Amino acid sequence: MQRAETIAVLDIGKTNAKLVLVDGGTGAEIALRTMANRIHTDGPYPHFDVDGIWAFFRDALHELHREHPIGAISITTHGAAAALLGSEDGDGLAMPILDYEHAGPDELAAEYAAVRPAFAETRSARLPGGLNLGAQLFWQQHRFPREFGNVRSFLTYPQYWAWRLTGRAATECTSLGCHTDLWNVQTGDWSSLVRRMGWGDLMAPLRSAFDAMGPLRPELARELGLSRDLPVACGIHDSNASLLPHLIRHEKPFSVISTGTWVVIFAPGGGMEHLDEHRDGLANVDAFGTPVPCARFMGGREFEQLTGNKAMAAEPGALEAVVSRGIMALPSFCRGTGPFPGQSGTWSLDPGQLTPDERVAAASLYAALVTEEAMRIADASGPIIVEGPFAANATYCGALAALTRRPVIRSAGQTGTCFGAALLIDRSILERHAAASTEKPVPPLEIAGLNAYARDWRARIAARRPIAVTA
Repeated sequence: MQRAETIAVLDIGKTNAKLVLVDGGTGAEIALRTMANRIHTDGPYPHFDVDGIWAFFRDALHELHREHPIGAISITTHGAAAALLGSEDGDGLAMPILDYEHAGPDELAAEYAAVRPAFAETRSARLPGGLNLGAQLFWQQHRFPREFGNVRSFLTYPQYWAWRLTGRAATECTSLGCHTDLWNVQTGDWSSLVRRMGWGDLMAPLRSAFDAMGPLRPELARELGLSRDLPVACGIHDSNASLLPHLIRHEKPFSVISTGTWVVIFAPGGGMEHLDEHRDGLANVDAFGTPVPCARFMGGREFEQLTGNKAMAAEPGALEAVVSRGIMALPSFCRGTGPFPGQSGTWSLDPGQLTPDERVAAASLYAALVTEEAMRIADASGPIIVEGPFAANATYCGALAALTRRPVIRSAGQTGTCFGAALLIDRSILERHAAASTEKPVPPLEIAGLNAYARDWRARIAARRPIAVTA
């Protein structure tokens, strides 16, 4: 696409929706607006507040365009979401966009198991609730046949927002290759499930994340004061947006830890044979259509639960106390996900006895230890780049460096997804951003007893030792 002085990135995470302005010359983030991503519980099932997000985006685009003229728009969103369109009017939805944490699809788990493809075909593990898009569609079709009969088009979630901007419908491989059961990672095409269920005619045309959609809808361009010819990128799955600059910049093998509500470990250059579908091992598909071995856990959500959503760093004294006293959080606090899906989260003592700093330190070590285990599942090797909120957590990054004995680099900026999404508009930003980068490896934590602490943590999990307090 053409060079843009300012790129607006629509970034929809599970917890928050953001509009970030990225300088097209340097890749720096120059403005940010954010809102909580609410879930509506009315209607047939819990669903995303797309009208609220749309109103937020329109207002933020209009406001920020007056301060920094916007030259292009890119889009990135969380996975496990898709839009079922029935019309060209309003939000266009024939059915609300299901919240993937809703347990409804589990009602038909046995029926769905009979039709879903094998792991070897999709590298998509069976996950609870609506985390498999195929399970969402299957449940919606069987539980709401009249509404599903009105569906005319299936769009992956970033592409739904591109449709609201431009009126052009599409699907894209990074969202399709994200534990959906809908994509054959071996052939780069729809899986046998799509053919078996007769969904092929519903699928919007497949486009590259880099493709320009547009022009803007005329009425939207007038409302926001934007040029109708403004380039709009097709859009990308958020963890793959974080991965993109590293795919362009680094030689394989290397590892990217994309953090947010989910912690996703990408292992470009790793092998698929280590993937364990029962421990949240899977393959994602990158922006160029290449399968990448991955593993994941709901690390951001767990960190919030463990700390009460406190600051992302702990004082050194608190960290030393946690290690010396053997204060531990043991997985999993989001049961059914991650490397230890069958275990319930526990503390080694009543967390009410801990100071806030001690809870943050213990939660940071917990996240680093689970990350290390997930890296084994993904066959991750080489230098480690940490993206997103956990990059600001010195305890997490230092512990990860000490545990893995590999270089750990904290990515500059809080929203690595936004920088990656901006590259869909102009890849040359990466060269200018790399020249200005001062990123350095994080020093490993030097805490007496840390290795023994890690060994005890693993031994407790292996033995499933009873713990006094269950979270």
